Amino acid sequence: MEERREHRREEGLRFARRMYVPRIVGLASGAVCIGGVLWANGASAAAWAALVLSTLVWPHLAWPLARGAADPYRGELRNLALDSAFGGAWIAAMQFNLLPSVVIFSMLAMDKISIGGTGFLARCLAAQLAAAALVIAAFGFRVSLDTSMLQIVCALPLLVGYPFAVGFVNYRLARRVRAQNRLLEELSRTDALSRLPNRGHWEEAVAAAAQRCRASGKQAALMMVDIDYFKAINDRHGHLAGDAVIRAVAGILRDSLRGDDLAGRYGGEEFGVLLPDTPPPGAEATAERVRARVEEAVLESELGIRGTVSIGMAFFDPSDASHKQWIERADRALYQAKNSGRNRVQRDGLAAGV
Repeated sequence: MEERREHRREEGLRFARRMYVPRIVGLASGAVCIGGVLWANGASAAAWAALVLSTLVWPHLAWPLARGAADPYRGELRNLALDSAFGGAWIAAMQFNLLPSVVIFSMLAMDKISIGGTGFLARCLAAQLAAAALVIAAFGFRVSLDTSMLQIVCALPLLVGYPFAVGFVNYRLARRVRAQNRLLEELSRTDALSRLPNRGHWEEAVAAAAQRCRASGKQAALMMVDIDYFKAINDRHGHLAGDAVIRAVAGILRDSLRGDDLAGRYGGEEFGVLLPDTPPPGAEATAERVRARVEEAVLESELGIRGTVSIGMAFFDPSDASHKQWIERADRALYQAKNSGRNRVQRDGLAAGV
């Protein structure tokens, strides 16, 4: 539970940091937009001071407020609602001057939708309307829709610059999401213990290889590899030692294969290996290399555990009804190897090992 809260806090802080620079850019551009109207209206010093506080000082207060909140994500949402409230107050204070008011309203609506959808937009619009109502109640309801050329020019930085800032932030966020999705996809296809492809991903590769072999007539081999006496290792040394042995055998498989070969964890202490475009002599040499390297290795260094593997091998046969039948033939060869004394390679019932 504590770890989850800490993770949520870190996510909230990242969210608040992402908003910091766009808020500075957006409110500074908004200050120019509003300033054009205040200048034309001969605004008081108090109005100019309020503009500086709400557009140039506020962004640097919003970040520490979010950072210091118990939930930084919710704290930043409150900050964004305040951004809208300030916008509503200035729209009323500008006497609803047409172009500056529409630009401020549109920019505030755009970033709220991009952050929280229509639900969050509705909350921020309510804050905007409430702030506008307070200004009207304090200073009266006045409307001046005319927009001068000076005010049009002052609105351009907000109209042009802020969408670029929001788009850049969304682009970076989209890149991060894509990277995370790729990582999640990779994790969903990878066995956590061995760091090899899991059974589902490996079988997909075998099915694709079978289709290629059927279409092209090329050869390919499957190896099913099983750690000998693995239950005894677990019973004698414990499951942590057994996990270390599985990782060690997985590492030997990775180091013994070519770039196009694919090893996967099939289940428990059993591995599958796909050897595409491989004739029988090459496949048998690979299988024997794996068997010999496992036999020579120390699979768990602290306890000095050694072990061996049995390997069953089958080559693609167009008469197989599916890739599953190909796997079943290799699996039957594996059990023949185990029943024949283990620590050996068996090819479709024909001994090829020690």
